[in-house]
Amino acid sequence: MAYLFVGEGREYLLEPGATLETDLGILEVPENVEAGDTVETHLGTAFVARELRGPDLFHHFERTGAPMMPRDIGLVMGHTGVKQGDRVLDAGTGTGVLAASLGRAGADVVTYEQDPEFAEVARENMALGSVANAVEVRTGDVTEHLDELGGEFDLLTLDTEDAPAVVAHASELLSPGGFLAVYSPFVEATSEVVKTAREAGLDGVESLETIQREMDVGDRGTRPSTAGVGHTGYLTFARNPTL
Repeated sequence: MAYLFVGEGREYLLEPGATLETDLGILEVPENVEAGDTVETHLGTAFVARELRGPDLFHHFERTGAPMMPRDIGLVMGHTGVKQGDRVLDAGTGTGVLAASLGRAGADVVTYEQDPEFAEVARENMALGSVANAVEVRTGDVTEHLDELGGEFDLLTLDTEDAPAVVAHASELLSPGGFLAVYSPFVEATSEVVKTAREAGLDGVESLETIQREMDVGDRGTRPSTAGVGHTGYLTFARNPTL
């Protein structure tokens, strides 16, 4: 199990027994280290071991592309109410931050990634995030497996270019009252998802643009930051009818 070692405004992801050389000294991690332990470099700089939490996954997972931002993940979880024991079908695994976050919430996740190398990295990330037992990463195109997947998923999450092709089958994949959440960086794709969701007979179809502004707080005053990315993408939500 890897830990974050935090000190002097820095953090390093290290496993028990690892050695790290920095300008603050050599950090040798004991084999029996536990969360909360303090480990010093040979120069006396202290680092505290901390367990990985959900937000840490975004920063420390190995990336195979642009991962979904925490703000988007929060909207998915908040709008769908995903909980322990829910069954989730996810497609477009990528780095796997969303799948891991859903797994940490207690859901059982099956996620599809077309690129074999990306899928292998995602499996390693699931192990790092301690959700390998909750998240099954499958290599392949989810559209080629819809017939065998059956229904009764509580949540369907998509971050793929061919999302509309899956949305068209959402009513067959989802349990009554189950939720759909689709992420897209482009408004044209979002429009197609909305159209398909309505044609599929889903309820409560809505799309949200996710925008977040960081605030700069200083001695002279407080104002929105002029740096950073405000817009990330669009999220479309819908729900399978209960009858």
